Amino acid sequence: MGDVISANLDEGKREVITARTSAVMAEFGRFYEQQYAVALFNSVRYEIEGGGNTQTQLLHRKEPLKNKSIFSGGLFQYLEESKKWRSRFLYVGDSYNISLYESKAAHDRGIHSKGVINCAGYRALTSMEEYLGLLNNSLGDTKAKSASAPFLKCPTQFPLILWHPYARHHYFCVMTEKEQKKWHAVFQDCVRHSNNGLSEECKVATPAFTDALRLYRQAKGHYGTWDMMCGNQAQILANLVMETLHPELKNLIVPRLKGKLQQRQKDWMLISDAVYRQVLSQTKTQHEALAQVCEMERPRLDSALRTDMDQIITSKEHVSGKIRALVSPRIEQLVRSKVQPYIHSILEALMEPTSRGFSEVRDILFRELVEVSKNTMNDSSREKLGEHMDKISMLAFHPVKMQNCYEKMEALNLEGLQQRCDVSSPSVFIQRAQILMRQQMDNAVHTFEQLVHQSLDGHSGEDLCKTIQRCQDRVLKKYDYDSSTVRKKFFREALLQIIIPYMLKQLSTSCSPDLPKFKELIFEDFSRFILVESIFEEAVLQSVSKDIMMAVKEAAVQRRHNLYRDSMVLTNSDPNLHLLGEDTIDWAGQFGGVKGETQGGEVTNRKRKQIVSMIQLDGVPLPYESCQEVPGVDGIPEENEGQREQDLETEKPVNPVQQVPIEKEPGSPESVTEIRDLINPVLEVVEKDSSQLTNRMLPLEEGDEVKHITTVTEIVSRESPKKVEGELDATQIERALEEQQCVSAIESAIQQIEIAIQEDPGEHLSEGAIDSDGEFAQTSKNSSPLHHDDSGFQSPANENVEEVEPQPDTGDEVVDAEQVMLTLVEGVKTSIDLDAKATCDASEKKTEVETTADRCLL
Repeated sequence: MGDVISANLDEGKREVITARTSAVMAEFGRFYEQQYAVALFNSVRYEIEGGGNTQTQLLHRKEPLKNKSIFSGGLFQYLEESKKWRSRFLYVGDSYNISLYESKAAHDRGIHSKGVINCAGYRALTSMEEYLGLLNNSLGDTKAKSASAPFLKCPTQFPLILWHPYARHHYFCVMTEKEQKKWHAVFQDCVRHSNNGLSEECKVATPAFTDALRLYRQAKGHYGTWDMMCGNQAQILANLVMETLHPELKNLIVPRLKGKLQQRQKDWMLISDAVYRQVLSQTKTQHEALAQVCEMERPRLDSALRTDMDQIITSKEHVSGKIRALVSPRIEQLVRSKVQPYIHSILEALMEPTSRGFSEVRDILFRELVEVSKNTMNDSSREKLGEHMDKISMLAFHPVKMQNCYEKMEALNLEGLQQRCDVSSPSVFIQRAQILMRQQMDNAVHTFEQLVHQSLDGHSGEDLCKTIQRCQDRVLKKYDYDSSTVRKKFFREALLQIIIPYMLKQLSTSCSPDLPKFKELIFEDFSRFILVESIFEEAVLQSVSKDIMMAVKEAAVQRRHNLYRDSMVLTNSDPNLHLLGEDTIDWAGQFGGVKGETQGGEVTNRKRKQIVSMIQLDGVPLPYESCQEVPGVDGIPEENEGQREQDLETEKPVNPVQQVPIEKEPGSPESVTEIRDLINPVLEVVEKDSSQLTNRMLPLEEGDEVKHITTVTEIVSRESPKKVEGELDATQIERALEEQQCVSAIESAIQQIEIAIQEDPGEHLSEGAIDSDGEFAQTSKNSSPLHHDDSGFQSPANENVEEVEPQPDTGDEVVDAEQVMLTLVEGVKTSIDLDAKATCDASEKKTEVETTADRCLL
């Protein structure tokens, strides 16, 4: 690998890369310094004059992911160095960077990670065909076939690939489709969060950076949206350099590469990654120096602004009037002929998928809140409430649960605009809308938490349920209002991002030459804060903003996609709502008594609460090095699957031997070897004609009635459902009757049942079970996963026959009479009248004694 890079990136080429990066940064720096002063002027003016932001109904928390981790689990990664697949433990913290460890034990011990992946600019792929399509386009001069084989083979059918146009690609694979879907959702969330790298809290630096970047690209002839505006400032600038440098290097280096197509593709990716890392290191250093220079000059600029603010505003308005008088006729003509006819169609294309995504957010929120309300009705204790609230608190940051919302936005199609308005792809708008969905979900959940937490004191269990339902209704109403406000703002911004670059491109040739003469009207002291180019763009913006506002308002008046009118304002029903806390409530710590373990005052990464459940369970390590050697993972636990799977897990019949060790008594001399694995004997009454079974019960003969009997249903493997009928046929009955050793056991059992029925059943049921064999009775009681209170008979085996995978039966075995245990259940009816026919001998009963070595359910 090093030979390929060093052979194609010699010292001369690296110097060329350094010189190109410095040139781009120098030109960008001039735009940044100009826009920094303009952004500072706008910020100070806004601070002095005040703004009219719409008051939101939902609360917003400052640090939603504090002491939280998004995801962790095990999968398999392809290593370029060894050219093999190795098991890796991946940890996704609150920064959404992916850390790779040798194993989970290495992560828990705090060992340094094998590497960290920042997903800015990446794409998460689940298809090798899609990856090959992108890969074949990387070699411009090579006519690669779409069906050509890749340079690596995925050992499973479920690959996961992180693709980047310039940086190194990362290859993973999993064993099941469910794992692949979960990991894909997590990777997409990492990409989505990392792409949104510019902080909106920086009111000066962020606007200055985005405007400088836009002006730089416009100077190069690129007016539309840009897909690679991903990550932080250094990453965006590195993408800016690579936008022109990458094609030049490809034309220079690719023709010299040798080997087959797959080898050339691999070599070019390694070279591209090396170039990108070199450029990224330079842009990071130079941007930090540029930002530091501007910050050092900020106090002087701020002082000058506050001193001469009125004069600066007056001068700017004077120049703006002159420029508008010149360019307004041209702008209005362009708007009427080429902009107005398309505003409604663009807006409709944006509204449909966006509104469906926000509607899905509301549906998920409603289902989760209803689930909390139902759980509270079943158990209104504060501990249970704290447990449910702790689960729902991070709903917005659960990538698997939010995936359906994000997928609704993926349907956005701006196909007709990509050429007309220079829109490269809709990914910019898709990711922005998805970020807004997550913010609104988190605001709604946080508001619900605060309202419930405020209402907890002094409420009984019944009042608590009603309080939670009232909080739910209030939050949903507030969400509807804020959702409409956020969507309307998003539509306006998206329309401006689509239309303004198109108008600037159309007007640049006719208006740009006339702008420099207006610089003479600006005082030299104010020239840092007033730029004629910025005034021209403001004039274009104002000319089309009115039409955009009218289109969005018309859609709201018609109540399309559940948009509210601007004049519709919710009454101030919660005057003290915004006085509530902005921090995340520690439900587990306050109500469950579980507090995070801290180290040095901060919760360590290894002890942080994880939002998404792990795919690889604790205690089930990944001992294999090669993915081909690793068996598939049967189950992937998921928090969003609710309490059902947990209940089903607890309902599974448990082998009593696994809970309480039982010392086995010796059997008869004839069957010692056969009963070696015997757990508990089961006395079964088998009906020859299985067709008479109705709802798993024998039909009751007229006049026959038995009040006390224990019925056992044998569970067999789901893979062979016909095995039950095969084992309960006449052959087994005849074979069992031939065993003379069981006759005494049957007679003894019938006598015990007859005595128990004749006496007081409520008094002797428990005594009979305990006296017969105290140890076995206790084990049977503890091993029962459910307690049924209804009067009808419900066999645990019948309830869980679809949920348990028992081991196959070892065959028929002889049971000693002393080992037979009977449990009598009061109030049970069946078709066999043991009370009336207790004196019948064993041959007339046609019964058999069978044992199940794996499970005995009494």
